[in-house]
Formats: sequence, C-alpha cells, structure tokens
Amino acid sequence: MTSSPDPVRRQIPAHAHEARWSAPDGFRLRRIDFDHGSGVAAPRGSLLFLPGRGDSYEKYLETLARWHQAGWRVTAVDWRGQAGSGRLGDDRVTGHVDHFGLWVDDLADFWTQWMEQGVGPRVVVGHSMGGHLALRAMAEGRIAPDVAVLVAPMLGLAGKQMPAVITDAAARAMRWIRGATTPAWRWSEKPGELPQDRIDLLTHDESRYADEVWWRSERPELAMGPGSWGWVAGAIGSMRWLARETVLRRVAAPVMFVATGADRLVSADAIRRANRLIPDSRLVEFGPDCAHEILRETDAIRDRALLAIDDFLDEAAPPAS
Repeated sequence: MTSSPDPVRRQIPAHAHEARWSAPDGFRLRRIDFDHGSGVAAPRGSLLFLPGRGDSYEKYLETLARWHQAGWRVTAVDWRGQAGSGRLGDDRVTGHVDHFGLWVDDLADFWTQWMEQGVGPRVVVGHSMGGHLALRAMAEGRIAPDVAVLVAPMLGLAGKQMPAVITDAAARAMRWIRGATTPAWRWSEKPGELPQDRIDLLTHDESRYADEVWWRSERPELAMGPGSWGWVAGAIGSMRWLARETVLRRVAAPVMFVATGADRLVSADAIRRANRLIPDSRLVEFGPDCAHEILRETDAIRDRALLAIDDFLDEAAPPAS
C-alpha cells in the first residue's frame, strides 16, 4: 500500500525558509528552518535533522513539518558536497568526500551556532549516514544533544562482510588504485537516470519514492549517484572506529535507534550491538515490511515509527519548565 499524495511533500512550506550557512573555511551549506508562527504550538524545543548519503532535506519535508506542528523549532542541513551544498569531486553526480572528519567538523561548528539560537531541549535526529555522523560527533564530544534519534544509522554495511581490518585496507587500496574521486559503483545503464530497482532498497511506498524523483526534476542540483572510492574508504574507516566498545560507551545522552531487520543497505546487527553498548539506549525494530527509509515508508510503518519517537522524546526530553 502506498500513501496518498500530500502537497506538503512537494513544496517548501510558507513558514519555512531556505538559506546558506557559512562554515569557518567559507564553504556554504544549504539549510532550511521552520519558524514558529500562528497556529503552531508553543516552542517544544529545538530539533536538528541530518539526512543520509545522497539525500536532501526535500525528501523529509512531510516529517519536518509534522515535528514543527508539534512545537519543535526544526532545522535541517545538507552535508557539504551533497544536494544543494555543492560537490567535492570531479563531477556533479558522484558523492565524494576526502574523509568523514570533514563532515564531523561541519556538524560541530553548525551545532555550536544553532544551539545558541534556540530553546531546549535540543535534539539531533539522523538518518543513515546522518545517524552515523551524529553518533560519531557525540562519541567525540563534538556535539552534546540532550537526546538523539538515529534512524537506520550507517554503523555497518548490510550482508556478509570480511573482517573490518581487511575491508578497511581493501577500501584504502582501491582509493589509491582507482582514484579517490572515481565512482565506486555503477549508478545506472542510462547516465542521470535512477536504477530501476533502487526503490526496493528504500521504501515500499511508491508515492513517497516518486516525491524524490519529482524534486530531482524540479531541482536538478539535488541529483547524486554513487559514492566515490574516497567516500567508501572514509565510510569504512569511520564505521570501524565507531564500532569500538570503548567509543560507544562514551555516548552519554539518551539514544533511540529505529531500525529494520530487513535493511539491505546498513547492518541491523551493528545497530543492535551499538544499542547494547551505549549506556542509555533503546531500539525500535521493524520487520520485512519495512525498508531502509523508515520515515518515508508506508503510513502504517511510518506512523508507528513517529509515534515511538514522540513517546521517547516526551520521556527523555520533556519540555523545559
């Protein structure tokens, strides 16, 4: 079953505004902020949403608007080199980054300014790669949210993997042999077109998947294809570091994981392990009727996930008195 078309998914709300944030080195990242205005509940707190690899905040307008209506001061930001925040590689579609530490630096600098501008409690919500980077920044002490919600976070890759030390070495070797900015996998037989089976990896909701295709046609700058070998090497190295027990036990804030055992992109086992090791953590896990993009799944799945997140935030991040 697919959702009914919803106009909010294909337009920037009147009470939201898009802008640019300048990092300390002058690189400009795209952001969107939802203002509090008439008809919106009193400020509940501040919520920062971090999308995944190849994502843009347009894909999550429906969910961001929902949180805004619940009273949250909502902000989302595109990662450097993704969506509307430019590119770091040699072309307009390959997702490249030299190392994940660059993104952690951006998040830490953005968080510092964003935190000073809003009210508490302060929440970070990250999807996939965004969840990985949020958790890494927390483990490094670079950001200190009151709570975190990590949706299908990229803590490991799905499927059987070689030992981490071998995978890490192989990725670094391929980066050197093929070139850091070279695409690491094929995107489509027809350049610029999305692979036909891509929807099967992401969601059972054809209407929500079509929203992303629509936004890419309206805003061609959002289109992104495969990651580079630099991205692959950076991702594997970062996941390997974040998997250390001593690192995960450093995370002090309450964390909620939302995952699916049927994920074909990220490792559900790695998420379960992180949930066991982080001192204050809980896990909501879905089954075979749920794919990777849980917040863009069918209504039955998405609603259950959002209600679970609401309950967690009410418990772990109650409104400031």
